[in-house]
Amino acid sequence: MSVIYPVVLSGGAGTRLWPLSREFFPKQLLCLDGDQTLLQQAILRVDGINAVAAPLLICNEEHRFLVAEQVLEIGKKPIEIVLEPIGRNTAPAATLAALALQRHDPQALMLLMPADHVIRDVAAFQRVMKEGAQLAQQGMLVTFGIVPNAPETGYGYIRRGEGHRVAEFVEKPDVATAERYLKAGNYLWNSGIFLMRADIWLQEIERHRPDILKACRAAYSGGKRDVDFYRVDREKFGTCPSDSIDYAVMEKTEHAAVVPLDAGWSDIGAWSALWEVGERDASGNVTQGDVLAHATRNALVIAQHRLVATVGLDDVVIIETPDAVLVARKDQSQDVRAIVDKLKQAKRSEHQFHRRVYRPWGSYEGVDAGERFQVKRLMVKPGATLSLQLHHHRAEHWIVVKGTARVTRGEEVFILSENQSTYIPLGVKHRLENPGTIPLEIIEVQSGAYLGEDDIVRFEDVYNRHQPPS
Repeated sequence: MSVIYPVVLSGGAGTRLWPLSREFFPKQLLCLDGDQTLLQQAILRVDGINAVAAPLLICNEEHRFLVAEQVLEIGKKPIEIVLEPIGRNTAPAATLAALALQRHDPQALMLLMPADHVIRDVAAFQRVMKEGAQLAQQGMLVTFGIVPNAPETGYGYIRRGEGHRVAEFVEKPDVATAERYLKAGNYLWNSGIFLMRADIWLQEIERHRPDILKACRAAYSGGKRDVDFYRVDREKFGTCPSDSIDYAVMEKTEHAAVVPLDAGWSDIGAWSALWEVGERDASGNVTQGDVLAHATRNALVIAQHRLVATVGLDDVVIIETPDAVLVARKDQSQDVRAIVDKLKQAKRSEHQFHRRVYRPWGSYEGVDAGERFQVKRLMVKPGATLSLQLHHHRAEHWIVVKGTARVTRGEEVFILSENQSTYIPLGVKHRLENPGTIPLEIIEVQSGAYLGEDDIVRFEDVYNRHQPPS
């Protein structure tokens, strides 16, 4: 069997899982089902298949350092991490992956997997992938249809033809239609998992969407390597039409095949889905964290920051984080995205960031804020360096509470140890580094007329960040 190249698509935002999932820390980077993140589970899921190459990842540029760190945590070295400057859906992502794999193996079998799925029966998944690989080697574009166990209205369906042929892709049905599909027995949920030869995909995308191939080819060939990442050309990729693999190719090609997959699959598309796959107690509750439940049934309760107690509740979702609490009826948990929309309209930041905000050098967390001041706790990883920068509107006072700091302030460079501090005047170039072997923890007190994160002018940055994060 040819080598299978796992391609993990990690571009989603997961707005329906707010407040755990945020724009800059989406659901695939969370441990929602076990001790590993959904992204890590996706990568490790193929380990039992013979002849599997290192993974290739397609991810949002804003998530690149988090993705790279999570891959490193599980001992994997990716072939490449391709950065999408903007989201353009799965057809362009698959095309970028195929172009990248052409450098390694012109007939590479690429297994396209979303990074945010749960699959309980990994052995069954691997058996089905081997079956799909045989079809893909023959030039088929293989998708995997989930064997339905309920009349689900939240998924598209695939109608099976003779053998492995796809007879039809159908849109999300209403309840009556979904019940008819379930009874018919030849309809499968559309999983969004695909297996195909990279060269065959490029032939088919050129046949059906040559505009996508042209834009992706120009963006990839015009890209450049940046440390552990490959940046496609932003301007050229911006001209690429947005389309899914299904619409762009699978519904039009004569080479579409489907293999049934019955492996405990879920896309965790809403809080109700996490309750369905979770381990329930005698009352049907799924809980994480410090939770006390009394006279409560069939609930999902997650406590991240403090004790959450419930009394006399049924069929609810309660998600507690340091900066937000969600309470919803379980059957309306899909509507959480309406809250995210309201946060955007109000120009609030809770849909983007957690209270702890992750950066390539470490993280920072808000401690207190008021008129003309705010206090943050910074954690700088061993060996990490913040950019050389200045602020036009604020001054900063740094107090070391753990570890050792190397500080650049104007023309000075000096070391601070625990319980020592320094002052960075407004308009002075400065940099913070951790030269030690343990995390550096700093209390930073900012004062000034404007304290936004966009008041940063960078002069040097080892992470090649040209603009401050919004």
